[in-house]
Amino acid sequence: MKITLVKLCIGMIDAGKAYNAANKQFVSGIRELAQQSAKDEVIEVNRNIIFDLRKFKEAKKQFDKVSEEKETALSKNAAAPRNKQHEVEEATNILTATRKCFRHIVLDYVLQINVLQSKRRSEILKSMLSFMYAHLTFFHQGYDLFSELQPLMKQLGGQLDQLVVDAAKEKRDMEQKHSTIQQKDFSNDDTKLEYNVDTDNGIAMEGYLFKRASNAFKTWNRRWFTIQNNQLVYQKKFKDNPTVVVEDLRLCTVKHCEDIERRFCFEVVSPTKSCMMQADSEKLRQAWIKAVQNSIATAFRDKGDDSELDRKSSTSTGSLDSGGEPKERSLKGESALQKVLAIPGNACCCDCGQPEPRWASINLGITLCIQCSGIHRSLGVHFSKVRSLTLDTWEPELLKLMCELGNKVINQIYEARREELGARKPQPGDPRHEVEAYIKAKYVDRRFVRRPSDEELRSKVVSLSKQEKRLSGNSEHMPPKAPPPTPKLRPGSNASGQSGQFREYSPGLQLYWASCARSLPDMAEALAHGAEVNWVNTEEEKRTPLIMAVQGGSLVTCEFLLQNAANVNQQDAQGRGPLHHATMLGHTGQVCLFLKRGANQNATDIEEKTPLSIAVEAANADIVTLLRLAKMNEEMREAEGPYSQSGDETYQDIFQDFTHMASNDPEKLNRY
Repeated sequence: MKITLVKLCIGMIDAGKAYNAANKQFVSGIRELAQQSAKDEVIEVNRNIIFDLRKFKEAKKQFDKVSEEKETALSKNAAAPRNKQHEVEEATNILTATRKCFRHIVLDYVLQINVLQSKRRSEILKSMLSFMYAHLTFFHQGYDLFSELQPLMKQLGGQLDQLVVDAAKEKRDMEQKHSTIQQKDFSNDDTKLEYNVDTDNGIAMEGYLFKRASNAFKTWNRRWFTIQNNQLVYQKKFKDNPTVVVEDLRLCTVKHCEDIERRFCFEVVSPTKSCMMQADSEKLRQAWIKAVQNSIATAFRDKGDDSELDRKSSTSTGSLDSGGEPKERSLKGESALQKVLAIPGNACCCDCGQPEPRWASINLGITLCIQCSGIHRSLGVHFSKVRSLTLDTWEPELLKLMCELGNKVINQIYEARREELGARKPQPGDPRHEVEAYIKAKYVDRRFVRRPSDEELRSKVVSLSKQEKRLSGNSEHMPPKAPPPTPKLRPGSNASGQSGQFREYSPGLQLYWASCARSLPDMAEALAHGAEVNWVNTEEEKRTPLIMAVQGGSLVTCEFLLQNAANVNQQDAQGRGPLHHATMLGHTGQVCLFLKRGANQNATDIEEKTPLSIAVEAANADIVTLLRLAKMNEEMREAEGPYSQSGDETYQDIFQDFTHMASNDPEKLNRY
């Protein structure tokens, strides 16, 4: 047993010696291979690339760091309140310095990228060329095969020389730009954004904006927004799938937001929701607003008729003012279309004559084809509020407004001097830019409106004031007011049989008396002549056209003024707004209309009376019910949060009933 163990031990020692000898040979072979490979071109290229990558990584670290600092500076600048100037200036200075540093680092970063790219291309091609020449020398037997590659190798050699020259030139250009930009003043620097609808990828505009979240905290987050293929989308990161904010820009409108603390804000409003966004500067805000408006106009031009769209409520512009009534309780689009097109002149587009228009401008009272409606929408809501005759629902008072005006009446006002000036009216099929130029001249510049003479204006005002006097004589419960003015011509004119103090006649005075006389054509004419919709008559207790429309008792007249931006809360010298006057006169329909349009029912007059206290004193049960119901709904919305948009369904149903009753069966409301 011992002998066997000794033999095994001797065998193990011999095997160990053999293993050590073999291991030494293996290590020697590895070392020899490493020495031979050290001269290999591929390893040499990798070594050079690794060295260049270190510089690139260092530049990338600096770029990432300064990017975070810029994001922080942008956030602080955006959050700076407009009423704290020192914070605004401090945030602006920090942002300017950070931007300057960011651009320097970006230039260095781009320079490293370009140097790395150029070296990588040239070194690899150089190694490849050396490799092929080595094979040509070494493999004599394969000379015939490799000789076919000689033209290619010569071509690669020429390309290599050109790449080296291009890389050197590019490096010099980058260094020159780097030194030039270092001397540039970035104090007024803004990102350059341009609207371009003809891009191959369909992106009309893109850039960073702050977006207000829809959660309870209403936080602001910076996102990458894109206007693409008639949609507004945004991404948190470039690799993320885009989130669609607006599926169809034709159903939207865009407006400035000046009533919040943050600066440079604007809002895109769709039929179902709204999106509040903030730009980095006023120039960028204007650029985005213009881009959205141009995209809307382009979508109307390119996509043709919308009759195949789903029946959504495209409450853009004017329809937003009316609140969200249930569709089943509003007038359907088909009946609205039939009634509006039945008015003389409405069967064709007001501006180009295209038959069967399907759109309308509700503050002008005209019908439009799809191309002209897109142009009107791009003008902005202060000129024209576009609404669909087939896709939207129509409130009764708005439908009556359309029926009392129409294309014939408006064209008599806005095209009075067209033939005299020799202007050509567009025809169906004319280029869009020609139609757009005509519409802007007609409604924005009012080039074809005939300005009245002093005598014509005086006669118009006198006629309307007399008409108002006849109407007021048949009205009961009218509060005492100053008598109509005794018209008097300006000095130098003859006015036999007239006396009284000097009075200045103006389009505002015409609008004032036309509102009380319930004459919508005269009101539209006064606005076309430049009348201010909130004009104040200082000689009659500072009353406005809207207050006179209340005294005239016409719901449609009030609707027309409100659609043209009349102030529903403007008070007279007695501290009474339109809601006060409508309550005093017992005009239930007007009270309902003003409450829907945001009238302040808590406002008090000089006698400290609110509309509710006036209605209670007069024992007007309908108005008391409306006021209390509106106040209760307002309290419920305040309890839900400052950004609550939903109203109580019972409240909406009751107000809708009163709206229909006031427009279709007003006798039922004559209980006062």
